[in-house]
Amino acid sequence: MVADPVNRENREEQQRRELEEIRDSFRQIGIRMGSLFEPAQDEAAASAEPQEAQAGAQEAQKAGPESPERPQLPAPAPRRRTPGLALLAALAFAFLLVGGGIGYLLHRPSAAVLEPAAPTVITRTVVRDKPVAPRSCLETARRADETMDMLVRNVRDQRLALALKAYTVASQACRREASP
Repeated sequence: MVADPVNRENREEQQRRELEEIRDSFRQIGIRMGSLFEPAQDEAAASAEPQEAQAGAQEAQKAGPESPERPQLPAPAPRRRTPGLALLAALAFAFLLVGGGIGYLLHRPSAAVLEPAAPTVITRTVVRDKPVAPRSCLETARRADETMDMLVRNVRDQRLALALKAYTVASQACRREASP
């Protein structure tokens, strides 16, 4: 089956028109929705571009299939950028610096309030003897260690009773010697 060349050209032309319509609809949606990466357009510019796109599409349809070139749409006008996040960050940083400087100046005491510190010099030397514990107190500490060791090892016989009695006697002797 051989396809009719006229029908084939008509089908290709219809596909081209449908493709142009789809492209125009996407352009219009893009103009209405805006871009996440570019600032939104002004209303006047947004309404002018779809009209220009429709005029270009109509010219392409009038040109017919014998025109292989696509009509060139005029380039969109450069958009005016609005101040963004960088400007807000710069302003916040400037306010932070100004506020910190003012806080520093208000907190710092004035020179009239500050008095010069007088140097403190110690001219006398104090010699103290190292206190030595009495012998009975050292014996009390040794007896306490022995008693605690028996308790930890769970020794519960006559040896524990004798160690506890020796500790009590040494403790009383230490108190008598250490008291003035």
